[in-house]
Amino acid sequence: MIPMKSRSARSTVNRLSAEEVTLAYDQRVIAEGLSVEIPDNSFTVIVGPNACGKSTLLRALSRMLKPDAGRVLLDGQVIQSMPAKKVARTLGLLPQSSIAPDGITVGDLVGRGRYPHQGLLRQWSTEDERVVREAMAQTGVGDLAERYVDELSGGQRQRVWIAMALAQQTPLLLLDEPTTYLDIQHQIDVLDLCAELHEEQGRTLVAVLHDLNHAARYATHLVALRDGAVLAEGAPGDIVTADLVEQVFGLRCQVVEDPETGTPLVVPAARRSRTRTRTREVAAEA
Repeated sequence: MIPMKSRSARSTVNRLSAEEVTLAYDQRVIAEGLSVEIPDNSFTVIVGPNACGKSTLLRALSRMLKPDAGRVLLDGQVIQSMPAKKVARTLGLLPQSSIAPDGITVGDLVGRGRYPHQGLLRQWSTEDERVVREAMAQTGVGDLAERYVDELSGGQRQRVWIAMALAQQTPLLLLDEPTTYLDIQHQIDVLDLCAELHEEQGRTLVAVLHDLNHAARYATHLVALRDGAVLAEGAPGDIVTADLVEQVFGLRCQVVEDPETGTPLVVPAARRSRTRTRTREVAAEA
């Protein structure tokens, strides 16, 4: 088993954390007694097999799902007790499936990210206009402002949704599988953009990713989940091993150095090798 960082060794000053939470849908428990702390100014990526609780944890961290037990803390306060607009000014969320209203333009959708900063006495301002333009420029969708969102490609839409999250101007940004349904070029474009937001703007990012090699390349902090429990967490170079991959995903592999970045690169065992191993295991059990 990969050693976990003890709770006593964890920092107590990070802005976002979950403490001994129990998470469930329709009385089906997904995770119980789960604790995770998101390091400030990190690009944290959560990985694990299907149905292990990755997206459920992200929903709890974003206040979309209330824990049955335990608590999620944002800036030292229980997130469920905080006003919704205060949370929205601190934490932005890009859900797994984002659906734009029919007939909305890119500019209007990105502008909705300014909602948490508005109120009865503060409507649309020149500051809002400036922030929206900057968010679209940062995500490379400025020239799409007048286009309808439903006319765009998958990669363009994903950048527009990220632009809307950026327009919230939150120091924390949570992204649930931001590369799903994108081809490899657009996956890299989106992850490069996330890395730039982290490195150049100092934002704390938390993302759920399916691709372990993408996670190892881009993350500064990795959280590996299985069956609603953290099996390991830390820098990818410290925790990504063949043993960990087999424990988390049930996959035999080699872990080598990525020739481009020096980060861990997972190379699955060949089909024939896996077949021979299974045959030997079955024979040993007989």
